[in-house]
Amino acid sequence: MTISVLVSTFLLTFLMAIGLFFFIRASVKDRTEEERLVATQSQADLLDQVQQYFVQRAYLPVQSGAMSNQLTFEGFVRPSLFLAIFLSFLAAVGILCLVLVLSLLLPPQFSTLLLSLVLLAPGAGVFYWRSAARPERVSLKIDTDNQLGGTDQTFVKVVAHRDELAALKRAFQLKTIQ
Repeated sequence: MTISVLVSTFLLTFLMAIGLFFFIRASVKDRTEEERLVATQSQADLLDQVQQYFVQRAYLPVQSGAMSNQLTFEGFVRPSLFLAIFLSFLAAVGILCLVLVLSLLLPPQFSTLLLSLVLLAPGAGVFYWRSAARPERVSLKIDTDNQLGGTDQTFVKVVAHRDELAALKRAFQLKTIQ
């Protein structure tokens, strides 16, 4: 192979390795979002139902302001074994590709040393496992607004992980306020 093909292949493989690094790092990124939602239930009913819902999902009430209709729950997010194994596998494939390209560029005596870099791959799973296990908070504030038509609308301001927000919207048929 010509040197230009090897260098361009190395460059593309190196860029792939950088992308893989950032993908592994993003697997533990905090994805907390804030949304304002509107509910069809009354304020008191929704307050009780939301408390029961989060207790069933293994969240513990941390702070409750009955007068201000504010609730805060905390739960522990367990890491996914599948994702830890998958990230380790991706890291192994990425390192193996990088080693293959480097073994074509470097003298043959470095091949064994380079191949031993694959032993770093389980570090991706360990990084995910340690960083993904964390406490997570859900904060809610429930308000009622009397519209001109005489019907009360219940508004919920939620600060939570985006997956928890999606599950909450499905469970209570909440609509997002634009």
